[in-house]
Amino acid sequence: MAYKAFTASARQLRPDPRFNSVAISKFINCMMWQGKKSVARQIMYDALDRVAEKIKDVPPVEVFEQAMDNIKPNVEVRSKRVGGANYQVPMQVKSKRQQSLAIRWMLDACRAKKGRPMAIKLSDEIMAAYRREGDAMNMRENVHRMADANKAFSHFAW
Repeated sequence: MAYKAFTASARQLRPDPRFNSVAISKFINCMMWQGKKSVARQIMYDALDRVAEKIKDVPPVEVFEQAMDNIKPNVEVRSKRVGGANYQVPMQVKSKRQQSLAIRWMLDACRAKKGRPMAIKLSDEIMAAYRREGDAMNMRENVHRMADANKAFSHFAW
């Protein structure tokens, strides 16, 4: 049997009470500031309610999960030092890092927009990512473009 390394926080992560989704629970924990989980949870549920109003034929949990899957990068560039020179080497991204990057990019895209409540910004970004648009999707495209541009150095990936 293969050994899987889980952190204590990954083992203790419980699904959220409303949608029974571990992915939403993880997103809420990452969105939370200063330990105010109830505020983060309310923002997330308000955003998902807005998504449910706009996209009626698909449940909001599926919209959220599809949006996160759309944002997850497949490859990224990592700096590798070879013979006194640094190269940007494209490498596959592990699933845990894919998830954390997707969450980070989604939250950064929401927090960069000013002047509107977080729930509205989050719902707009979720719907944009679901349609393969938006700032978080642009981040993914930029990462893929960088990896594609540095394909020549892929033989340094060991």
